[in-house]
Amino acid sequence: MTSATAVAHPNIALIKYWGKRDEHLVLPWTDSLSMTLDIFPTTTRVRLAPEAEHDEVTLDGVPVAGEARRRVVAFLELVRERAGLPQRAVVETENTVPTGAGLASSASGFAALAVAAASTYGLDLDATALSRLARRGSGSASRSIFGGFALWHAGRHTGTATDTDLSSYAEPVPAGGLDPALVIAVVDAGPKAVPSREAMRRTVETSPLYRPWAASSKDDLVGMREALRRADLDAVGEVAERNALGMHATMLAARPAVRYLSAATLTVLDSVLRLRRDGTPAYATMDAGPNVKVLCRRADAERVAEAVRGTVPGCSVHIAGPGPGARLLNEGG
Repeated sequence: MTSATAVAHPNIALIKYWGKRDEHLVLPWTDSLSMTLDIFPTTTRVRLAPEAEHDEVTLDGVPVAGEARRRVVAFLELVRERAGLPQRAVVETENTVPTGAGLASSASGFAALAVAAASTYGLDLDATALSRLARRGSGSASRSIFGGFALWHAGRHTGTATDTDLSSYAEPVPAGGLDPALVIAVVDAGPKAVPSREAMRRTVETSPLYRPWAASSKDDLVGMREALRRADLDAVGEVAERNALGMHATMLAARPAVRYLSAATLTVLDSVLRLRRDGTPAYATMDAGPNVKVLCRRADAERVAEAVRGTVPGCSVHIAGPGPGARLLNEGG
C-alpha cells in the first residue's frame, strides 16, 4: 500500500498511567484501565514519499515542528525498521480534541498513526501487536486501539528487552450491563504548562508519595475490574476518583511541585460533590491537565452536564459514551 487513513478516539483512564520505568520502550510502572470515548476522533493519513529526503508532518494543515515532530519521526523510524522499508512518509493528521490539554490527544493521535503507518508500510499486525506498537509513540495510545474499556498491562519488570516489550500490551475488558457516560468539562483548552513526559519523570524521581500511590493502584485495579464485572457504577466511580486524586497528590508532592489543578478545576470538583449529596451518582477523574471528566449513568448525563456547565464561566461541556477502537478508513495501492 502507498497510503492508508485511520481514525482513533481518545481514552480516559479510570485507573491512571503515571510514570515510566523504561522511557525508550515506554514501559509503565503500573497497569492502567480506561474507557475509549465516542467523541473527539483523530484522523491520520500516512502516504509513502519515496522521493522525499525527510518526513513531512502536518497537524490540522499546519507543519509540525519541535518535540512533536521528533516523536512522530521517531515512531516512523520504528515502523520503517520493522518493515525493512526506507521510504519517507507524509503524515497528515486532523484532530478534533484540543492538543496537549490533558484530554488524551496523544492517545488518539498515536493510535491512529500506528494503524495507518502499519498498513502503509505493510506490517501485518493483530490488535495486540498494534497496541504494543502504539505504546511506543504514547503509552496511553495502546488502550485506544480497543473500544469500550481496555486494560494496559505494565508487563514483566525483569528479563530481556524483548521479553519486557512483548509483555506490555492492551486488551479489552468486558463491562456488560454498565451504561456509563463521561461528562467532560473543558475549563482550559490551552497546552499544559508542564508536558506529561517531564511531569512523569519529575514525579517518579522526586515525589515521596509516588511509590505508595503505585502500590495502592494495584489494589484499585482489582477493585475496578470487580466493579466493572458487577456493572456497579458507584463502585467504578469511587475507585476512579480516589485513584485520580492520589495521582495528583503525587505530583503536588514532587520537587518542584507539578500542579495541573486550577481554581476552575476545584470549582467543578465541588459541583460533583453537590451532585452526589443531592442523590446523583457522579464521580470525577482528571488527567495531566486542569480539565475534569465526570463519570455518571448515561441517563443522568444531561443533568450532570447542566450542573457542571454553570459553575465556571466559559467552561465547555461535552458528553461522551464508550467509543470504538482504532480502525482503517481506506487503503490506497
